[in-house]
Amino acid sequence: MLDVREWEAELAEWLEPFLNALGHKARQRWAGVYIRGLLGRTERKSVQPMAADLTPDDYDQLHNFIASRSWDGARLETILAGKADALVGGKGAILVIDDVALPKKGSHSVGVAHQYCGALGKQATCQVLVSLTLARDNVPVPVALRLFLPDDWATNAERCRRAGVPADRMGERTKPQIALDELDRVRAGGVRFDMVVADAGYGDGAAFRKGLSARGLTWAVGIQCTQSVYHTAVTVTWPVAPVGRPRKHAVASEKPVAAAAMLETATWQRLTWRTGTKGPLSAEFAAVRVRVADGPPQSNRTPLPGDEAWLIGERRSTGERKYYLSNLPPDTPVRTLAARIKARWVCEQGHQQMKEELGLDHFEGRSWHGLHHHLLLAMITLAFLQHLRLASAPERGKNHRRRQRTAPSPDAARHSPSHSRADPHLRAAPMSLLSVLARPAPAGVELPK
Repeated sequence: MLDVREWEAELAEWLEPFLNALGHKARQRWAGVYIRGLLGRTERKSVQPMAADLTPDDYDQLHNFIASRSWDGARLETILAGKADALVGGKGAILVIDDVALPKKGSHSVGVAHQYCGALGKQATCQVLVSLTLARDNVPVPVALRLFLPDDWATNAERCRRAGVPADRMGERTKPQIALDELDRVRAGGVRFDMVVADAGYGDGAAFRKGLSARGLTWAVGIQCTQSVYHTAVTVTWPVAPVGRPRKHAVASEKPVAAAAMLETATWQRLTWRTGTKGPLSAEFAAVRVRVADGPPQSNRTPLPGDEAWLIGERRSTGERKYYLSNLPPDTPVRTLAARIKARWVCEQGHQQMKEELGLDHFEGRSWHGLHHHLLLAMITLAFLQHLRLASAPERGKNHRRRQRTAPSPDAARHSPSHSRADPHLRAAPMSLLSVLARPAPAGVELPK
């Protein structure tokens, strides 16, 4: 466990490039206070209890800082991307695209609506965020959290204006569209990874899958059991009309079938992908090569065969079945396919840690800027804790930790060597990241002026 003065010194160095990017000294001070509040002793990580714990007479200043429109988080997001890449990016890393739901009462908070809430497993009043998480060896570092605007908000410009939604964020944008935009942003920030994984909420859409392929990315995504696919031997021909105009549509040599039906005669095998807190995690998997029905429409509007891909099925001990598509190479073993698919769940660990330990869902403001400032500072704080966690792994040693104390610039961070393989104990299960910090802080430790 790090004593207060030690982790305060680590935090000061970690935050230096972020605070420099804020420029204004008052913003630098309040950003440091806010992050120390997220790391602090209060059970509730909203502005009022954090201010009461750290700066009892300065609630208004802390509130004004987090809700202010006068500072943009774009430069901080770029620095975070470089830091995340230095921590867990590079060979063996994955980028997980998923949703995060924040249950919320009332109707005035930006983006709040009655919609599916993953945190509760049902329809509820909540805000939904599109999340991008960089991970390696089960160590997640979120690099993007962006609010999704449901129809009730996207079609009401005045409502968005009152909540401070920027003009370029208004209008109807689907979650996959937001995810692809954020993907482009973090890649421009230097984030490196081997593949993208996502659940069926994103993988169901042909436009999303094609968007990943167009960017030259390897991917594995969830789909519905009804997704139409063809055998790889399918052929496409252009019928010749004996008279009249030429035919406008090609024709496939066979009809597509549902993903579930395609795997009915496949060979299933039980595989274990990792050991969890309650023992080995295993299920039955089957995989076949297919051509996905996402090409141009035929005359009967059935899509023609598109690119070849892996169709993977999963049968769980509960009887539940899941289906996936991946553009991994044809010679990829089923065991590797299963491991890549199941790696997606590491993002849930990061979301859980930010909610339970850093108050991700505790923000009580209503504005777009306030919410996204809170989300950004929570991601920076989690990245700092993961930095401490990886630096404390037994094989890393004091010399490596000393070298890491000088915070790199964004350009240097994206080219710096990644942390070595995490300690096996760190891979086994989620841990309380705040447990590495000695708290509460003694009176002798002062907040930055």
